Amino acid sequence: MARHFITGTELSADELNGLLERALELKAAPYSSDLLRRRTVALIFEKPSTRTRVSFEAGVTELGGHPMVLRSEDLQLSRGESARDTAYVLSRHVAAIGIRTGREELIADVAAHASVPVINMLSPRHHPIQVLADLLTLREAFGQLDGLTVAYVGDGNNVARSLVAVGATAGVEVRVASPNGFQLEPGVPGALTDDPHEAARGAHAVYTDVWVSMSDDPDSAAERRRTLAPYALTDELLDLGAPGAIALHCLPAHPGEEITEHVLYGDRQRIWDQAENRRHAQKALLELLIGA
Repeated sequence: MARHFITGTELSADELNGLLERALELKAAPYSSDLLRRRTVALIFEKPSTRTRVSFEAGVTELGGHPMVLRSEDLQLSRGESARDTAYVLSRHVAAIGIRTGREELIADVAAHASVPVINMLSPRHHPIQVLADLLTLREAFGQLDGLTVAYVGDGNNVARSLVAVGATAGVEVRVASPNGFQLEPGVPGALTDDPHEAARGAHAVYTDVWVSMSDDPDSAAERRRTLAPYALTDELLDLGAPGAIALHCLPAHPGEEITEHVLYGDRQRIWDQAENRRHAQKALLELLIGA
């Protein structure tokens, strides 16, 4: 039976640690594995992408495979074909299926019927492949993960939810600071607060994301920015962290909104390492899922 990666919680602590160790090896020797030689990975994009598309295409290629990028208009899904039938057909041709979508049910339905691994490349509630890169970046910066604290400030979105869930597996405490109306749902593990200063105090990393994403109502953008303004990632907020605290951002960034230009391009951030680490972590994930 195929193993899927939908929320990130499918991995045990040992598997997650092993994946990160392997990602470091692949980063040091990008062409050391030919797991996907003469094999194809289908990458379905119903939403635009820069980092996810580039990192997966480059990573699959480095593993010796062919990344088959499929946009909505390329598939009969957009004309009413079922997710079940799509899963059956793709499973006959490819080694794995990645899906980036605004429909949570699409990933669930494809995974239910695919005989090859299905990877969530972003959905409304989850973004687990981003968190693999986040954890890899923290591992590089601090040498280990267990006992680290990460403060996430801003919109309690899919990245925040996945950071809490997968971070817990890795032994990372995640504090999420969001205003009323933007908070994660009750019951999500982790420390939830409406005070960004409380979240950042003593943290090893302070993390943020865009305030207005592609799925948000454009008519509410101005109000979202006003409400989230006190949650901007600034040098002053970073100063509340532990000595050597770093800034993280999953990108794309909007300097002057959720993060200052000085933090984004300064020497206290690991944001561009974080973006690169998508490729290495995803390669290790493909090895784990397809090798299994």
